[in-house]
Amino acid sequence: MKIVIKVTLVLVIIVGACVIFAVMLINRTRPDDEETVAELIQPEVTVDSQDSWPMFRGGQRLLGRASGTLPDSLRFVWKFKTNGQIKSSPVIDDNVVFIGSSDANVYAIDLEGGHQVWAYQTGDVVEATPCVVEGSVFVGSSDGFLYALDAKSGSLKWKYETDGQILGAANWVRSPDGQRIWILVGSYDSILHCVDSESGKVVWTYETDNYINGSPAVDGQKTVFGGCDAMIHVVSLTDGSKITQIDAESYIAASGAFFEEQVYIGNYDNALIKADITTGKIVWKYTDADSPFFSSPAVGENVIVFGGRDERVHCVSRDDGKVVWTFQTLGEVDSSPVICGDKVIVGSEDGRLYLLRLSDGKQVWSYEIGQPVTSSPAIANRMVVVGSDDGYVYAFSAGQ
Repeated sequence: MKIVIKVTLVLVIIVGACVIFAVMLINRTRPDDEETVAELIQPEVTVDSQDSWPMFRGGQRLLGRASGTLPDSLRFVWKFKTNGQIKSSPVIDDNVVFIGSSDANVYAIDLEGGHQVWAYQTGDVVEATPCVVEGSVFVGSSDGFLYALDAKSGSLKWKYETDGQILGAANWVRSPDGQRIWILVGSYDSILHCVDSESGKVVWTYETDNYINGSPAVDGQKTVFGGCDAMIHVVSLTDGSKITQIDAESYIAASGAFFEEQVYIGNYDNALIKADITTGKIVWKYTDADSPFFSSPAVGENVIVFGGRDERVHCVSRDDGKVVWTFQTLGEVDSSPVICGDKVIVGSEDGRLYLLRLSDGKQVWSYEIGQPVTSSPAIANRMVVVGSDDGYVYAFSAGQ
């Protein structure tokens, strides 16, 4: 009799657990009130950990999308002074902020308190955004060198010389055998350089017909970037060979976002382009602007958000490039917006940092810095960090 009771109890527990699990699955897949069926069937845009923002736009595909959510207002926490304008964008790794300055230094700053951890001086202005990979900081300088620095101490590991200034952020990829990390960086010598992260020796180079101002985006075994030769270049990461080129019809200073074989990138002819690298064709062009795009786009589930030199933030449909909303600022928007949950955060040359609703572009908060903000925000550990032309790095808390 006792055995029968025990078996019955076990069966009841198993059945109950299955019912609970089924209910959990149903609830998890049930859309929230604000979601639509169309949003659920869109391909998911994956995002990186909430704990770090280790490179320009947050990850290798340059999607400009942070995990988590932001409240309706941010709280100013600290600012850190450098001795020059800050065009570089901050990155965050292991609770440390890394950023370049026009005073020729690369700085490491404690995320929590805003205190300097170390500084390394290069030979010229540092507008490029650092890239942190496995304990090393890789950053280009206007002196034409790519620097590899120890993330903990700031000590120099090596430097690699190009024949032109480096203004765009570095990216990284694993070697085909998975044993090494390669660093990718474009230069004003018109070459995309692939460099071994340990030795600083060149692996391969890819030559274009004009300056490379932006950062290369990486996905799978391909890298995609625009050039001042008006081409969108698609290059094999294995050996640096050309896969295809797509004519953008005007030179490109911005970095592109690379997602599901599509690249989203702005050009100097006032157009934001979606191009399919498989077919080598432009899918659509958004031309509702009268000024160039230097801002890099953020990729949402259904929309693309980017800034323009027409003093607006633009939001368009990923599918067809039709306008969803625009937000008017009082200055050019070279800062690249970041999507975080239902919010967009972006700086403007009117001296403000803006927080907008993703759904309709309405402003929910802003902070007046007073000098142009061309630096792009970084989000990690419930903190938002950005640089300004006033020479300061600003940190805001998204927590209570």
